[in-house]
Amino acid sequence: MDAWMHDAMRWLLQAMALPEVGLSTLFLVALVSATLLPLGSEPALFGLVKLDPAMFWPGVLVATAGNTLGGAISWWMGYGAERAYEQVTHHPPRQRRLLTLLQRFGPVTCLLSWLPLVGDPLCALAGWLRMPFWPCVAWMAVGKFGRYVVMTAALLWLFPGRYGG
Repeated sequence: MDAWMHDAMRWLLQAMALPEVGLSTLFLVALVSATLLPLGSEPALFGLVKLDPAMFWPGVLVATAGNTLGGAISWWMGYGAERAYEQVTHHPPRQRRLLTLLQRFGPVTCLLSWLPLVGDPLCALAGWLRMPFWPCVAWMAVGKFGRYVVMTAALLWLFPGRYGG
C-alpha cells in the first residue's frame, strides 16, 4: 500500500509540474484561488513565465479564464447562500447599507474582484445581491486580466533574466 501511495503522489506531482502541464495546472490554481480558499495564483503564473517567457500571454489568458470561472462559482455560491439566508432571517441595518451601496454600483463592482482579501467575497456578494450574472462575469474578467498583466510584468521587471541561467 505504501508503494502505491508513493507512486500515486509522484504521478500527481509530475502531472502538476509547470513545464509539462503548465497551463492546465495554472488554470486549476487560478480557479481554486478565486474561490474563498486562500491560495495565490500569481506565483504559479510567474513561475510558468520564468520557465518559458513565450508563455506570458497564454499564461495570462489561462489564469484570467480560471480565475474568472472561480469568481463565477463564488457568484453562484453567494446566490445560493442568500436564498437560504433569506428564509431564516433579515439583514441588520449595517449589512443593508453595505448591500445597498453595492447594488447602487451594480455589476461594475465586480471590476474590484482582483483586490486581495475583498475581491473573492465581492464576487459572492454579487451573487447574494442577485446582480446580473454575465455582466458580473465580464467585469470580473476585466479586473482579473488587468491584475495578471500588471503583476506578472512587474515581477518580470523585478526579477529579470530567464530561470536557470
